[in-house]
Amino acid sequence: MIKAVCWNIARRAEPWRELAEMAWQGQADFALLQEAGNPPRDLESLLPYKDERSWNPQMHDRWCRVVALSDRVRVEPFRPVLPILKPALHEFVVCGVGTIAAARVTPQGHPPEQAFIAVSMHARWTMPHPTTNSPWSEGASDVSAHRIISDLSTFIGHTDPSKHRLLAAGDLNMFFGATGNKMSLPERERSVWMRFEALGLRFLGPQAPHGRQANTTPPDVPADTRNVPTHHSSRQSPAEADCQLDYAFASRGFHESISVRALNGVDVWGSSDHCRLLIEIDRA
Repeated sequence: MIKAVCWNIARRAEPWRELAEMAWQGQADFALLQEAGNPPRDLESLLPYKDERSWNPQMHDRWCRVVALSDRVRVEPFRPVLPILKPALHEFVVCGVGTIAAARVTPQGHPPEQAFIAVSMHARWTMPHPTTNSPWSEGASDVSAHRIISDLSTFIGHTDPSKHRLLAAGDLNMFFGATGNKMSLPERERSVWMRFEALGLRFLGPQAPHGRQANTTPPDVPADTRNVPTHHSSRQSPAEADCQLDYAFASRGFHESISVRALNGVDVWGSSDHCRLLIEIDRA
């Protein structure tokens, strides 16, 4: 079994140390990270490749990354390139800065057909154009989410989803099943979930009971929601967290070998404002 951790680490240093501890304890083989800066110098071995981007790195200071944590897998990142370039075998075209990273992951000692594509996603808030005179203080996350879906679509090459082995996870900054509040645009967000399904990517949650549910149901989702909180605001503690923003998807067929749960217990939350998702991939 291969184990992955998906985590928005908010450009903090301490999560890198927690990732190292998970690696040493055999709890994770690779990580799908969002809002990641560089690791502390003494842990630079957790990032065994140098990013080579086709844009100026000054444009953004926190990136999605796919990072190897053990020698049980070989992680081969694809170099992101701008849409004007024709991608080579080791490249993939992206249109959102800092919103996506992808890699080919192969379990060590196993045939190439057991490799799969792993994608880290971060649907950053995007403000409307100034001409709209919009009153929105945060913007909308579905703008970035649709760009992410378009980018990962390059790894979809058949109408039969069972021909793909694709895992995608990360922070989408939206509430599954939302009915609407000041932070949610439910009609637009539903189109995001529909596009994942149209590509043959199954929603894996996590959903209860694979994680602790909020003490109080937030007003933006139905009372019978199975959402599990994965984020707390600066005014909340992990115990008070009530918003699920982090999710995982996998290509239909491949999804049957994958389980996902939120490590959102108060005592295991971790040092970021997002908790970790633990993703287990059964190689059989």
